[in-house]
Amino acid sequence: MSKIAITRQDVELLAPAGDWDCMRSAVANGADAIFFGVEKFNARARANNFRMDELPEIMAFLHSYGVKGFLTFNILVFENELADANELIEACVDAGVDAVIVQDLGLVKMIRELSPDFPIHGSTQMTITSPEAVEFTKPWGLERVVLGRENNLQQIQKIGEQAKLPMEVFVHGALCVSYSGQCLTSEMWGGRSANRGECAQACRLPYDLMVDGVQKPMGNVTYLLSPKDLAAIDLMPELIEAGVTSFKIEGRLKSPEYVANVVSKYRKAIDRYFDGKTELHPRRKCVSCSRASHVASRMDSWKGLTIRSW
Repeated sequence: MSKIAITRQDVELLAPAGDWDCMRSAVANGADAIFFGVEKFNARARANNFRMDELPEIMAFLHSYGVKGFLTFNILVFENELADANELIEACVDAGVDAVIVQDLGLVKMIRELSPDFPIHGSTQMTITSPEAVEFTKPWGLERVVLGRENNLQQIQKIGEQAKLPMEVFVHGALCVSYSGQCLTSEMWGGRSANRGECAQACRLPYDLMVDGVQKPMGNVTYLLSPKDLAAIDLMPELIEAGVTSFKIEGRLKSPEYVANVVSKYRKAIDRYFDGKTELHPRRKCVSCSRASHVASRMDSWKGLTIRSW
């Protein structure tokens, strides 16, 4: 495999912001870009979020520090919402938003009709996990793709070599037990759709394990569906070498202190690599969302088993 040449200027540390305090914390601790949502159309409906009329102020603040701002538009949009969606996209263009992060291909088409060159990032909610999936997005003129958190390092390398499109990868934060954007549990159980930013996170609850109607002892193991959070800070060199150019930290529901702490650590990790103070470990595989897919695969193989919520 040939080494992909990436410079410090090519690499972006992308931080979350659920409110102004988090945004200021991210900027102060070295983020190159911020992703945030407004009151509608984003996958974190429970976050404080910003208002659409704040977009000019947000972008003026970020740009004054040389930081980019990406708006999350990462849900499925209904037909009766298209007028509001159109209004928000026009507001983004007018305010100088650097890109929108989109799940819905219908929305991508609408944006392209409004503006042929406004930057669009393909959300992880699109479940882009292969070179073929990246190729599928190319006719839409996406500026970059956010790979599924299920990909491991070898898969990311393969996508980078074959797809030839800038890649954004989640490196820290919560993981979904399913493929992002594909889990329907929350909607089926409680009418709260994960594809509408309302996931109830049923996978985070404690469960009993039932086999043919009999409860099996699990000791202290009760969170049977919840994958551990992602923490890839030790793998930054490998990910940079794989061709990843944007490193994304999950956490628009987190506190300013959390954002400051995590952003500062990843800033140092990236800088250490380009300062020549870290070494690659090519045999080590990326500890990624593949954990979640392994859990799902294991669940599929459990015949006669029922997982019962407490």
